[in-house]
Amino acid sequence: MRNNASALLQAEELSDRAGQKRLAEMLRRDFFQRDPLSCAHDLIGCELNWNSCAGIIVETEAYNAIGDEACHCFVRPSTRAFLERNRAGAAYVYFNYGVHWMLNVLVKGTENGFVLIRALEPTRGIPLMRKRRGVDDVHQLCSGPGKLTQALAITGRHDEIDLCREEKHCLRKRTQQPIEVVADERIGIRRSADLPWRFTLRGNAHVSRKVRVARA
Repeated sequence: MRNNASALLQAEELSDRAGQKRLAEMLRRDFFQRDPLSCAHDLIGCELNWNSCAGIIVETEAYNAIGDEACHCFVRPSTRAFLERNRAGAAYVYFNYGVHWMLNVLVKGTENGFVLIRALEPTRGIPLMRKRRGVDDVHQLCSGPGKLTQALAITGRHDEIDLCREEKHCLRKRTQQPIEVVADERIGIRRSADLPWRFTLRGNAHVSRKVRVARA
């Protein structure tokens, strides 16, 4: 009886582990064929998968290609060219102020623009993230756009890769429903700074900065 009970317990543990390893469905290209604001909102709670590491997206920012002075399209011809030659779902990776790499996703549909991935709640590959970041606190691993690219080893060599094509570099659908998303003003910009185009998962401890004024 004891052997049977032990075998049953081991079988249940293996089943639980197998369930944890089941990955949510990849986001397809049509997810990114819309406008940047709704895309940034709906990416909250999705998972970013990068090789052996992954994390739940808990903070994003939307940037519109037209009329948004904070968007690179407003001042950079190279970014406008990037938008023209790539399909929705492409990674736009740039070096910010010569310090940090920043990961964005191209959105092309009713309106064009980008979604900046600002923070993740780590789910897989945490020991490797700690080694890359040189910190132990899990809340500090991906709580900012520069931190998460360092934790996931994202650099300029990943610019223009298609995030809708390969499982090793992709975004996955939400597994938790429902979730509550909060909007407030974007961070670290001077132009169009009053627009409430930053989105966070309410109450999450992994965001880069606490919400200042929550908006619908």
